[in-house]
Amino acid sequence: MRDGFININKAKDMTSHDVVNIVRKIMQTKKVGHAGTLDPFATGVLPVAVGRATKFVDYLADCDKSYRAEILFGIETDTGDITGKIINRADFTMPLTKTIETNLNLFIGTIEQVPPKYSAIKINGRKAYELARKNIEFTLPSRSVTINNISIVNVTDNTLTIDVDCSKGTYIRSLAVDIAAKMNTSATLNNLQRSRVGDFFVSEAVTLNKLQEVGDNSIVEVDACLKHLPKFNLPAHRVRAFCNGLSTRVNKNLADELIFRVYADDEFVGLGKVIDGEIKSVKLYKKEM
Repeated sequence: MRDGFININKAKDMTSHDVVNIVRKIMQTKKVGHAGTLDPFATGVLPVAVGRATKFVDYLADCDKSYRAEILFGIETDTGDITGKIINRADFTMPLTKTIETNLNLFIGTIEQVPPKYSAIKINGRKAYELARKNIEFTLPSRSVTINNISIVNVTDNTLTIDVDCSKGTYIRSLAVDIAAKMNTSATLNNLQRSRVGDFFVSEAVTLNKLQEVGDNSIVEVDACLKHLPKFNLPAHRVRAFCNGLSTRVNKNLADELIFRVYADDEFVGLGKVIDGEIKSVKLYKKEM
């Protein structure tokens, strides 16, 4: 079995962990993980790591993402999507497209966003959605996220479908509620598809049924999935030292804490971090020497 990532097109009503369990059976290995959780309600791109790639899922999850979201106006649910309990209804008349665009533009750039209470964020060691289900009161702090672009796909009398390009950590459910607030009404997500994670696009993703057919042919090499990280060429004679946790002096002035894809003779060795003008391994791909 090859090591790498599989671009899975997750179906609705499956958890990300459900997908991992099925991939384990198909690929006949326990060493499987996913990068960036998708709610059961959502569909689309779920990068799944196999073998040694599991060590790199956090770095792929750091990539920017894209979504197609259908917002249903006039109702509010406790979960922020249509699967939740309706807790409020409001009158709503869809404004003109120009007005909608003006409101959407208010969210482009770095914004403060409060995650939904039905999320996996931990509060004193417990997941927020566990507390919410037990009606335990708590407050989630806001966080800074970046919305790179929002464009209108479709408008009906009570729904707005948008494409969103955003940073990691962005909650589209919260974005939908905040957009509705700008329009002086309530809203919930009616549909959500993740259309991109980094260089993984939904148009190229495979269903679990298709994975059963193609197997290893669906796997993408680990370093090809980490191209959002800069590349560093390590001298061949320093590979053993790098793999043993020793630092190597860099010749150019590189910013501290920067993470690099490290290569030697065009072979991917792993990830390294620059600290005080030296690069040191943080995740190894190359097998121990």
